[in-house]
Amino acid sequence: MDTTLGVIAIICGIIGLLGTIVPVLPGTIISYAGLLCISFSSYSELSTFMLVVWGIVAVAVIVMDYVLPGYFSKKFGGTKAGVTGATVGTILGIFFGPMGIILGPFFGAVLGELMAEKLTFNQALKVGFGSMMSFLVGTLFKLIAGGFMLYYIIKDVIP
Repeated sequence: MDTTLGVIAIICGIIGLLGTIVPVLPGTIISYAGLLCISFSSYSELSTFMLVVWGIVAVAVIVMDYVLPGYFSKKFGGTKAGVTGATVGTILGIFFGPMGIILGPFFGAVLGELMAEKLTFNQALKVGFGSMMSFLVGTLFKLIAGGFMLYYIIKDVIP
């Protein structure tokens, strides 16, 4: 059973790390599930305190992922149309590979603002830049959290 838990934990950690880049996968949750999984093995050295701390980090990263787009969009002068466009652009960007994932929020926000006809082209570009920055900052935080969780999973599986 320990071997199965270890394998599942590593798979969760890897998929979780991939989920930090692919918006469809809840990466942080899957990474945390890997930590929980390995904590049930008989050889686990993860303490309850460590699980609680990583649980708090996971929740904070998830909340930040929802708060950052609106914050950056508003900071750069955006409206709801820009936020909606950035979300749609992020989802559609998945189909265009890594560059689509990075540039999707930018083009989505710009098109959303232009379609709503509330901002000028230059203002829409600024909002698009803010949306892209939001995605990149959120992804960075998710990568850091997911990377550390995968590290602790591997460290616990391979003593």
